[in-house]
Amino acid sequence: MKVLVSACLLGRACRFDGKDKLVQELPDALRAEKVEAVPFCPEEAGGLGTPRPAAVIVGGDGEAVLDGKARVMDDRGVDVTRAFLDGARQALEAARLHGCTVAYLKERSPSCGCAQVHTEKGVSKGCGVTTALLRRGGVAPISVA
Repeated sequence: MKVLVSACLLGRACRFDGKDKLVQELPDALRAEKVEAVPFCPEEAGGLGTPRPAAVIVGGDGEAVLDGKARVMDDRGVDVTRAFLDGARQALEAARLHGCTVAYLKERSPSCGCAQVHTEKGVSKGCGVTTALLRRGGVAPISVA
């Protein structure tokens, strides 16, 4: 079995600040369960470099972005919605290609947050853009702090 995993959780330095968010227990737990991780960073896949300006969702959460009711803006005021949507589509394609029905995702990310995301109001209830699209595509997200 394979699962999609936010690459930063596996130690890849792909976050906006050029760092990782390695959760040491995660790769160990996946190996113990004989589950293969498919690392993926939707923001890099969408064409945003590392490091990159921090981004927030403005006007809702990832569901609202998919519905065209919200945008993703970086801290310089640049609209990066298209990159977030492109990265989300590529994440769903990767999940389908590898037969992943589950994704372990970085909480609070405007891409990968499952229950909380960074918005213009701070950390808010809601999901990220990639999480919203994965859910719509039948991939179950699991939040990792």
